[in-house]
Order: sequence, then C-alpha cells, then structure tokens
Amino acid sequence: MTVSRTLLKSMLAAIFLTAGFQAARADEWRTTSSLIGESKYGDNFEHYDYVNPNAPKGGTVNRVVIGTYDNFNPYIVQGSPAAGLVGFGGGLLYDTLMEQATDEGSTSHPLIADAYKYPADYSSATYRLDPRAKWHDGQPITVDDVIWSFQVLKANSPLYNRYFENVTDAVAVSDREVEFHFNQKGNRELPKILGDLVVLPKHWWEGNDASGKKRDITKTTLEPPLGSAAYKIASFKPGSEIIWQRVPDYWGAKLSVKIGRENFDKQRFSYFLDDNAGWQAFTKGGFEDFRAETRAQRWAVEYTFPAIKSGDVIKKEFPTTSPEPMQAYLINTRRPLFQDARVRQALTYAYDFESMNRTIFFGAYTRTDSYFEGGDLASTGLPQGKELEILQPFRDKLPPELFTQEFKLPVYDTPQSGRENLRKAYELFKQAGWVNQAGKLVNAKTGEVFKIEFLGNDPVDERVASPFIDNLRRLGIDATLRIVDDSQYTNRTRAFDFDMLALAGFQQSNSPGNEQRDFFSSTAADRPGSRNLAGIKNPVVDALIDRVIFATDRDDLVTATHALDRVLLWNFYMVPQWHLGKVRAAYWNKFRMPEKQPTYLGVDLDSWWIDPDKEKALAAKYQGGN
Repeated sequence: MTVSRTLLKSMLAAIFLTAGFQAARADEWRTTSSLIGESKYGDNFEHYDYVNPNAPKGGTVNRVVIGTYDNFNPYIVQGSPAAGLVGFGGGLLYDTLMEQATDEGSTSHPLIADAYKYPADYSSATYRLDPRAKWHDGQPITVDDVIWSFQVLKANSPLYNRYFENVTDAVAVSDREVEFHFNQKGNRELPKILGDLVVLPKHWWEGNDASGKKRDITKTTLEPPLGSAAYKIASFKPGSEIIWQRVPDYWGAKLSVKIGRENFDKQRFSYFLDDNAGWQAFTKGGFEDFRAETRAQRWAVEYTFPAIKSGDVIKKEFPTTSPEPMQAYLINTRRPLFQDARVRQALTYAYDFESMNRTIFFGAYTRTDSYFEGGDLASTGLPQGKELEILQPFRDKLPPELFTQEFKLPVYDTPQSGRENLRKAYELFKQAGWVNQAGKLVNAKTGEVFKIEFLGNDPVDERVASPFIDNLRRLGIDATLRIVDDSQYTNRTRAFDFDMLALAGFQQSNSPGNEQRDFFSSTAADRPGSRNLAGIKNPVVDALIDRVIFATDRDDLVTATHALDRVLLWNFYMVPQWHLGKVRAAYWNKFRMPEKQPTYLGVDLDSWWIDPDKEKALAAKYQGGN
C-alpha cells in the first residue's frame, strides 16, 4: 500500500549502468524488475530463497478481525469489505498483472503477465499475459479482462484513479498483449507499477446473478465473486465470519512467487467488536492462531496466560528492513480551525512523546520524524546542493525556517523542557489569534472556544489520545475523544468528517512515486475515499510530487523526495507518533516455518505451514477436539 506497498524504473542501458538501475534495452521484454537496482533473483527466478519449496499443504489458519463487513466488492467507496478483500491489490481472491516481491523493496515478479516492455521515452507500457492464467471457472484471463478492469477501476476507485492518473487508455495489441498509453513522457516508474493492476472477470461482472439480476461493479454485493487467485470464498456469515478455501487447481501454483507459499487449506476470519474481545479470543485458542501485537504494554506484561506458560503459544520478534510508516495524529486542514500552520505547529509542540514512551510503551518506540522514515529518503539537516536548487523557486511560498533551521520535533525529557514546549505552543496559538481567557483558549476576535474532537475506532485509541488531550487541556483547549464503530469510522474518514484522527498511518516504499498524489495532492484532497485525509492543498507539494514522479534517476529521486519530505514536515499537517522497526508476533504452536523470514516484510505467514499432529493436539486440549 500501504498498505502495501509501490514501484518501477528503467531507462536507456547507459543510464541504468551509471545510476545503478536494472540494465535493459528499451522495448525489450523483461520479467523480474526493480526500481532500486537489479533484483537478486534475475530472470531465472525459481522461488524465493527463504521458502520451503516442498512445504506441505493443509490445515486451517484462524484469524480475528475487529469490526464488521457488508461487502465483497472492495473497489468502490461504499460498504466495508470482508477480510481477504482489499481496496488496492488482489487480496486472497484476485491476481494482479505482476506481484510485488516479499523480500525486496520496489521489485515485482510475473503473475498474470509473464513479461512487460516499454519504449525509451516511457510513453507507454505493454504487458504480455501468461497463456496459463485462468479464472476459477476455467475460462482464460484475457486482454479484454485487463482493459475492462483498468477502465472500471480508474472510474470507481480513488486509489487506482490517482495511481494511474497519467494512464489514458489500454488497447489490445494481440490476444496476449495489452498496451497502456500515457499522457506524459518520462514517468519512469509508471510502466512497472501497472503490474499492480488487479484483473477482474469481465464476463462474471457483466453477467447475471442467481436471481437473474444483472451484476453491477459500482455497487456493493454479498454474492461471492468469481476470482483467479489461490483462494475462493467457501462460506460466510455477513458481518461475523468468512472462510476462504484454497483452490486445488489454482493455475499459478507453480509460479516462482507461489512455490512454497499459500499452504493453508482454509483461512477463517472471525469478527469481534473491539480489540479487547479479540485479545480474549486469542488467549483461549481456536479463534486466532497468529497475532501481530501492536500494544507495547500488552507485549510487555499481559502474555502470561496459561497457553504461554505451557509453550502452546510462542512469542517472537521479526526484524524488518522496509521503510517505517508515517504514523501520526492526523489534522484535518479542511477545518477552518486548522488552516493556520502556526496552529498546527502549536499542536505539535503540545505532544509529549517521551513521557508516553516511558510510562505507557515501556520505552519500546522511536519517534518518527519523517514521512519517509528509514533508508535514504528521509530529509536531514538543512537543504543544500541539488535539494536547495529544487526548493529555491518556492522560497517565497515556504516557511523561512525551512532554509535556516534543521527540522526537530519538541523533546519532553525534563520537567523544564515540558514547560518550555507548552509555552512555545501557547505563543504560536497567540500569534494565530488565540488567547487564554479564564482558563479557556478562545479566538481573540470572536470569543470562539478552541475545540478539537479526536476520532478513533477502538477503545485502545483512548490510551493513545488521552495523554495528548491532557496536555491540550492544560492550554485551555476543549479536547475530547470519540470512539465509533468500524462502519461509522470508515464512513466518516471517507467523507473527511473529523477534526483529528487519533491514529493514522501512511506506508511508503523504497521508491515513492505516483501514489504520492493520492496521499498529498490538491486534486485528491476533496475526492471522497482518497488517502489525502489531511486535506493538503499546497501548490508547492503538488509540484514536488511531480518532481518525485518524473525524477531522472535514483539520485534525483532521493533528492526530490528529501525536498517533499521537508515541505510536508514544515507545514505540520500531522503530529508524528512512533515506530518500532520489528514485527512482534505471537502464535499458537501448530505451525512450522522456513528457517528465515524475509526481513523486508518481517514475516511472511504465507510461507508457513501447519503441522497436522500439533493442530490436532491443540484442538483436543483447548477446544475439546473441535
């Protein structure tokens, strides 16, 4: 997405060789591709080097989902999709043209398409379909399916619309080849990221359901759709459970990206109203076999239930090397209250991360201070050299401090620093026209009280928001938190109906590009369902997004991303929170796994398999044999 996860690059052979990109001639068919260098697998890719290619199939993996669902069509801005379906990508049901690698960033391998090519000016891309690719009903996946999918997704999905903004159309070149045309040249990642296009079955969606009613891709549905991937819906109870069954004759089972993976016969998702209920279900067994733990306090002190003590549940940490997400308290700048950058900066000064990390998070986290945390994409120091050249034309539209001060978040490491940070916050509010009267922060001209409602969708959000709210109240702000159910939260965030979000996240890749438009561009700000939740409308940001997208090589991309990062930070659209750098997981001891896991993701559950004897023993011990 985020997520996961984004991608492509290629240029003339000489540029590839000097810039470190994959060397290949223009218009040459290529399979494995990378935006940040040559893939370690090359063209003779047999299977991922970490998987067990002989992993046995079988068993059931149980998972818990918080909330509810009412829709099997995830590509529209309506309803809540069921677990296993995703708004970007194919999820468990559909294959994409190519598949993003699990162990390398910004790298893709063949799936529905066995190869692609593009001209030297990046004005188009052609994908060649694997003749073996077929739907679950046995019909072949065709060029018509690809063209139809592109058209309906661009028309109905805000995510795909922004991602493929520069793709004008798709046309059939032959019965196996489809060509995508671009309205601009030089977008080096665009030919590759078209591999992220999910392909939908045109003949199914344009057909009739069991009652004879014509299906409609623009509407929600609870009719299990026809798919093409390794799983299909076996059964479901709307809003409470969905079970996915592995397809025994899945067409892609022998592809390089699939060997040794997707080993579970069934995947069952059970829905619970909140995380505490889900946690209790996990401790009892039978509802959730694998849990990625995101609560530091729980990880530190609550894994003491009987199954842990007996060794039937195992705790393990998996290090990650992928970029860290920008996780933050997100400010809705559509609200007049937040349109003054000094107000947003004041809110940043009011957040005490250090005390929260010490008292609530057991010192586990590191403060996030970049939209591109991790790797070489995060801005540091002062802008200089080529980055300064990029920013110079916008100097009169940017905060002057951007050019003279290194961006630093406030630090609450002593009682004195806490007082100084709150004093600085109040001074910024005062400069923006807000003053303290009788303990309340009010507008100096109108007398309006400064009010903020944080929106969350889980009781856990109270732990995340309450310390921040306490500090805001010390400044005289009428700050509150509202927890709503998952459906309300989805609808309100899609419609941008909130002041601030208690927790929001943006997952970046090692090669940012076209997805930045959906994250931060002006055109996405007012489009319901877009990922520009902050409502950013800044012509400088728009220009820098294009500068990132049309970067000429890796060095140019890194420099342009530094400039974009710096401008986003100095406009204080979000109050950054924290990151961990590893996946904390607990799992019932019914699995076996490869000796190593891909550090880019941290853990690839699809590469695990179930020991039937252990599965049976645990069921007998904790579920009476059921």
